[in-house]
Order: sequence, then structure tokens, then C-alpha cells
Amino acid sequence: MNEIRPSRPNNLDAFWMPYTDNKYFKGTPRMLARAEGMSYFTPEGKEILDGTAGLWCCNAGHGRREITEAIQKQAAVMDFAPTFQLGHPIAFEAAARVAEMTPEGMDHVFFVNSGSEAADTALKIALAYHRARGDAHRVRLVGRERGYHGVGFGGMSVGGIGPNRKQFGAQLPYVDHLPHTHLPAVNRFCRGQPEHGAHLADTLENLVALHGDTIAAVMVEPVAGSTGVLVPPVGYLQRLRELCTKHGILLIYDEVITGFGRIGTNFGAERLGVAPDIMTMAKGLTNAAVPMGAVATTDAVHDAIVHGNPTGIELFHGYTYSGHPLASAAAIATLELHRAEDLPGRARAIEPYWQDAAHAMRSVPGVVDVREIGLIAGIELEPRAGKPTARALDVFRRCFDDGVLVRVTGDIVALSPPLIIEKQHVDRIFETLSDAIRAVPA
Repeated sequence: MNEIRPSRPNNLDAFWMPYTDNKYFKGTPRMLARAEGMSYFTPEGKEILDGTAGLWCCNAGHGRREITEAIQKQAAVMDFAPTFQLGHPIAFEAAARVAEMTPEGMDHVFFVNSGSEAADTALKIALAYHRARGDAHRVRLVGRERGYHGVGFGGMSVGGIGPNRKQFGAQLPYVDHLPHTHLPAVNRFCRGQPEHGAHLADTLENLVALHGDTIAAVMVEPVAGSTGVLVPPVGYLQRLRELCTKHGILLIYDEVITGFGRIGTNFGAERLGVAPDIMTMAKGLTNAAVPMGAVATTDAVHDAIVHGNPTGIELFHGYTYSGHPLASAAAIATLELHRAEDLPGRARAIEPYWQDAAHAMRSVPGVVDVREIGLIAGIELEPRAGKPTARALDVFRRCFDDGVLVRVTGDIVALSPPLIIEKQHVDRIFETLSDAIRAVPA
């Protein structure tokens, strides 16, 4: 007979925390114990207003009863079922709900469990597509400087963040990068999409000249989030789309951050007016209640792979938990909330107020740039001399202690609140941030 063993003492040693200064944290822990609506609560009961939607993911706010009940109901009916050569109805329903929201013609959805898995899956699909078409020589993948596509070896290789790569040595072969689009000399403190920088897409022509017809795909974030909110210049994505089509290259959007209403439309592709061939998503798909990601493709990409193999398995890829029943239930409930409460519309309605509040930070000493689109904002700080990132980390800690959760990347404070945010929350976030920046030593 199994016996329940006494629990171990609840110390901090066992959990090796991700993307964390473990030594600092375990000496000075900041803990979250409960969440509801727009707020977290510490174990002591202190409210922390959520200025980051958890980690860009709780778009509908926290503790949504509709999602919780859907997960509970599904767990009681069936906890798990494999999706290798078998199916369960709720995964198909979830895929159909996603396909209703994606750009026209992107009707095929491959489920994964995270944005990192979605990135690697999208890259594999791109390679499989070209091979199925008889273009197996197209093996080269192109990313962009300052891009983030998760932590799998595929996404990390195509991504363009140095610290995420330098610790691990070998990367995927046959990878190249476009330049990033951040041009502070001409675009500083611009509102929405910057005017200058569309020409940077033309660098793809140089890569084609260098590598010939070996490029399989270009992968970019419509809005680069993890390196401090880099909004695409006007015309940039349009030009990138033109060049990809011209040279037979697949265009992949990483919409893990921009998906599900974050910039005022279902996906960034809709707001920015440029559709990709393949799209990744995660985070807001389930409101983060159960881990889940997905890759959506056009009919052309799907059909080339599926119908290009007359019998047997068409794509040798997948995960044990692809289309997990509990995640599927959470996705369906989340997308219903997304539709019923018009979360993209709520984001659009409050965006002007959010934009004004963000740009008011220009007057705060030490703020050197403000970038925003939708319900995203990046507040860039003058770094502390000889100590990059230190100033922003101190601001992050000060904001938390003052009751507001923000996120920092380098010396940039990144904000991405739940889409249910109201004006009083906007005021509190930026007032607290302003006070913290003024209080922290330069």
C-alpha cells in the first residue's frame, strides 16, 4: 500500500529558478501566493497590481471562473489521451476555435506546450515543407538580431539575444540574421510604429545574394518584446513579405506575445496588415491556466506536407502533451472569454490613454526612450555607469515593494498588463514606476 510521506520543510533550495539570480532571490525572496482580476497577492496578503499579465500571458486577468471550471470539468471526464494515431474531440474543437481567429487561409493548427516548442515546431514545418516540394536544398533559417524565439536549440539559434546563446556553445548550422529595427537616433520617443527603418528589410536581398536559394524561412516577431518592445517601422513587414514571396522563402511570425488581443487585434498580423505563412502562439491561448502553444499554417504549407506524402506519417514531430485535454478545455474557455468580452476591442479602446501615460514618462529623469503599441510599452532607462541592467533591476524591486509588478529586460522596463485594465490601473502603474525611477540611484 502506498503511504503519504511527511512533507519536506518548505525551504527555497530545491527549486532551481529559471532566468533568475538565484543567489539574490533566495536571500531576498519576493513571493506571489494568490491572484484575482488585475492583481497578485503576497503570502502576507499584500496586493501587487499586475502590470505584466503574469509574463505577457494572462490577458483576461487572473482567476477567471469560466476557465477554472472548464479545466475542472475536463479533468473529471478525461485527464489525458494520446494524440499519436488517436484523437479526442476537445482537441479538434480547440483547433477549430483557434483557426477561426487566425488570418484568412491559416486554417491548420498544430498544438504544442509552450512558445519555445512552437518556435522549434514552426522551423521544422518550414524545412518539411520545402523537402515535400522537392526543395530539400532549402535548409537555411534566418532570424533577426534582438529577436526572441524561446529556449529550444532551434529558437535560440534563430533568436538574436547574445546572453541566451553564449552559455551553450554550438547552435544550429545554416542560420543567419537580419539586423534589428531599433534606430534611436531617428525614432526616439515615437508613438506607435516608427517612421524610419523599412529599408532594413532589404538586408534579406543581401542574404539571398550570399546564400542563393538555400533559405527556407525567415522568422521574426511582429513586435519584438523580450528585448524591450521594438515596434516594426512603417512598411518594414510589408517589404519583408514582398521579398520572402519573391524568393520562395516562408515568412514565420512569432506571435507568442502579440497574439490574442495584445495589440488590439486577434493577432499582430491583422493590425500590422501583413500575413505570414506560419504563425506561432502560446501565452494568451489559455490565459496561462494550463501550458499550451500552437503553430498555425496556411493551406499551402499544410497541404504540401500532408498531401506530399501519399501514405504513413507526414510530419515526424510532436509531443506527448500536444492537444492535452485540460489545455484544450482551457483554450476553448479562454477564447470564448476573448470573444464574449471583446478583449482586443478593450485593448483598442484604452490604448490612447495608455499611450499618453507611457509618453508622459519622457519627463522623468533617466528615461531615454519610450516605445509602445497596443497594450505594450517599453520605458528605457539610462544605464548605471559600468553596471548595465542594475538600475532597471532596482526599479523592478522597488515597484514590487510599492505594490506594482513590472518586468525588466536589460535597462528597459517592459509593461504588458491584462487586457481588462482600466484607467485607474494605468494611472497607478505609471505613477508607481515614475516614483521608483526617481527614487532609485542613477
